Amino acid sequence: MKKPIKIYGPPGTGKTFRLIRRVNAYVRTGTPYHKIGYFAFTKKAAKEARERIGVDEKQVPYFQTLHAFCFHLLNLNESDIMQPHHYEALGKKLNIRVNFNDKYNEEQTHFLTCNNPYFQMIQKSINKDIPLREEFNLNEHDRKDINSWDTLNHIYVNLQEYKTKMHLLDFNDLVKKVINSEKFPKLKAIFIDEAQDLSPLQWQLYDKLKENCDDIYLAGDDDQAIFAWAGADVNRFIKEPANERVLRYSRRVSRAVQEQSQIAVSKIAGIRKHKEYLPRAQEGFASHINNLGQIDLTKGKWLILTRTKSNLLDIMKELKSKNIYYQSNKGKSFNVGIYNGAMAYTKWIREGKLEEKEINDVKEYIPSGNWNPEKNWYDIFVADQKEILYIRNIISGGEKLSENARVWVSTIHAAKGGEEDNVILSLHQGSKVQKSIRLSVDKQDEEHRVWYVGITRARNNLYKLKSKKKIKEYQL
Repeated sequence: MKKPIKIYGPPGTGKTFRLIRRVNAYVRTGTPYHKIGYFAFTKKAAKEARERIGVDEKQVPYFQTLHAFCFHLLNLNESDIMQPHHYEALGKKLNIRVNFNDKYNEEQTHFLTCNNPYFQMIQKSINKDIPLREEFNLNEHDRKDINSWDTLNHIYVNLQEYKTKMHLLDFNDLVKKVINSEKFPKLKAIFIDEAQDLSPLQWQLYDKLKENCDDIYLAGDDDQAIFAWAGADVNRFIKEPANERVLRYSRRVSRAVQEQSQIAVSKIAGIRKHKEYLPRAQEGFASHINNLGQIDLTKGKWLILTRTKSNLLDIMKELKSKNIYYQSNKGKSFNVGIYNGAMAYTKWIREGKLEEKEINDVKEYIPSGNWNPEKNWYDIFVADQKEILYIRNIISGGEKLSENARVWVSTIHAAKGGEEDNVILSLHQGSKVQKSIRLSVDKQDEEHRVWYVGITRARNNLYKLKSKKKIKEYQL
């Protein structure tokens, strides 16, 4: 095999475009699609790659995530895989709380996204390919979350027993099984996108793939490596021997946004690939704001980013109090059922007839069955009056609720890969994050990368929202 090619793609430099163009070059010179592996970090990214190629999914069997590759290689069914409800059921049995952050998240990464610190640490140790005790002894966790080795080990033992009893595998089990098998297909070329987010376990899978192909391409950006919390190994990506190329022209960020982003990455103390790239010609601007009231959110498109989920919930609550229509990974900001019922009821008053579904939409909010064409929906519906008033206000403000909102709110981690003309970046870090990053230089470096990702979601303008307490604020 030739020496791998490593492509560093700073924000907006067209990394995925370059990879797809290279795939097409292989096809033009006679390589069939089934001899090409293209592995993306998320299901959404894999789907977009297939769509860019423009062929039927069956023609590109290896355009998928790494765990989907393992899943299909092992000829498994969905019923063979641990699902969120399995973790939640086990959590109930063990009397520990388990919720999943991305039940509504289209990204669907290969990292476990439940909020239980015990399951997170167990999966992190497997991703890093180290014993659980060794991960625990690093003391990089919050002792309020995990204060006992005996408890952690008890949960680990029960998790293994549960999987055995239920005949289930998790994503890491799939990777391990494939690594230890001889099932690898012989491929002409392999492309791995977002390679900075591979864990040591997945790097082992990469090593096996490398043995079974002629050409290999690694693409990523170490400055955007924000999954170390789950075990990702950015240092392996940086150190991996390869012929390196840096993409130098961003089609996303303005000059002002790029300048701000350099403040964050310049603080990284560990190893880092130095990259120089040119921003768009647009100047853009960046400025601090004290509160959301300083911004007119009734016009234009906005992305509001937070470092923590608690800060995100606070901002969502404030937006609703200001009658701003927004969306998040959990959906639209209003009760869609009430809105659908309201639209159907208004149509009935106007036209006198409805489809069966529309009738059912209304029935839910008029349990008495006494429809009255002389009354508006908001005077007759039996529902949360605050929610009714919110819907009325955002409709009267000119928003089209059947369309996507102009304002999107997200944590920085969930917004990776997204972008918008105007970004409001809440600088609030929170005590828990600040406490965790004091534990090691690596954690501090990852934190700077998180803020770099947040900053570079902005195409034109960046508004840095100050924290109510300066001591809890990221310095930018």
